[in-house]
Amino acid sequence: MQEPYSVLFLCTANSARSIMAEVIANHLGRGRFRAFSAGSHPNGHVNPWAVETLRNAGMPTAGLRSKGWDEFAAPDAVPLDFIITVCDNAAGEACPVWPGMPATADWGIPDPAAVTGSDEEKRSAFRDAMATLRRRIELLMALPLDTLDRLSIQERVRRIAAR
Repeated sequence: MQEPYSVLFLCTANSARSIMAEVIANHLGRGRFRAFSAGSHPNGHVNPWAVETLRNAGMPTAGLRSKGWDEFAAPDAVPLDFIITVCDNAAGEACPVWPGMPATADWGIPDPAAVTGSDEEKRSAFRDAMATLRRRIELLMALPLDTLDRLSIQERVRRIAAR
């Protein structure tokens, strides 16, 4: 059996979108995918609205933490097959050099944590972000990765953001 594909989801603060993507991918990956998340400037906590949204969707939230991307760029880090930014800020930042030449893509999603207003408006923003992430992660997991060459994988992963 092939090793699971490893995917790192990046966002600046690593508190909401990237955390949700990590949980969704691990939940849906069923051993075929192993997901992680990190930020360029982690703020040190996981957004409580993200945790609530994940729990309401029946997904696990134990052990989540905000962490820096340096953990995944170290020589002894988990080899990565995919690196996907989920916020526009992280996509524009100078990233570390990632070992192994993983496929990369920017799946920019509006920041639900930036929404102001009622609690229901905030919940709605987090549900929308989660739905978009889930749809894109399902498309990634549906790719026939075993039959595609590296350039084809790269192109298809990048095109997922348009859906």
